[in-house]
Amino acid sequence: MSTAELTLVTFLGALATALATGLGGVPFLFVPRLPQSLLGLAWGFSGGMMLSASVFNLVSAGVQLGGYNVVALGIALGALLFWLAERRMGHTHLDFYHLQGASARRVLFVIGTMTIHSFSEGIAIGVSFGSGEMTLAVLLTIAIAIHNVPEGLTVSLPLRAEGFSGWSCIWWSIFTSLPQPLLAVPAALAVAFFRPLVPIGFGFAAGAMGFLVVSEMIPEAVEHSGNRANAAAAVIVGFLAMMLLQNVLQLRPSF
Repeated sequence: MSTAELTLVTFLGALATALATGLGGVPFLFVPRLPQSLLGLAWGFSGGMMLSASVFNLVSAGVQLGGYNVVALGIALGALLFWLAERRMGHTHLDFYHLQGASARRVLFVIGTMTIHSFSEGIAIGVSFGSGEMTLAVLLTIAIAIHNVPEGLTVSLPLRAEGFSGWSCIWWSIFTSLPQPLLAVPAALAVAFFRPLVPIGFGFAAGAMGFLVVSEMIPEAVEHSGNRANAAAAVIVGFLAMMLLQNVLQLRPSF
């Protein structure tokens, strides 16, 4: 396969995974704004899905590829980044769409966390294509595309809870996966450089996700649901829902 063909195939494959994320927002084209009683449950369910994805899709895969120490370093760096961002943004007035202050910060953190998570997946797609194992590359791309659908739901749930339209949910879901086609091509063309970044990237994204869920999403679930037990139940249900999806997405890059 020529360099031009490799570039085109890799980009189109990664672009397909990004567009698949938008499917997670499609149900909200037909669902009215969530009633107040469901806001907390939506935040909790989304947080549980995010925690589950970080454990089974990121930490587990990262450990297989690079070992515990590399992934642990990535987790610490990801959590540190969002701790610093939380401290800085906590003293900054934010406006995002119709949201202001803490609500705007929460939504921006969700979008930012899921976008960071997509960097490592984009590199993984590119490295798999660049390795020459085309069967693995195609299967991995399909697996990530399928996995991106519930991730789009993870993004869309809190956005819909904050009053975003269905089309906005779809757009921001796709936006969070745009790093996949942007990074897949350079990773395919420079496999030796990008391969070592995959496990630490998975850990980094997992650390960012975990920090966001604990610092923002779970407290929001408790506040809106008015009941810690209900909020905890929503987190567990979301965790299990995403965990069950991992059973059909066991393929991991072995390069």
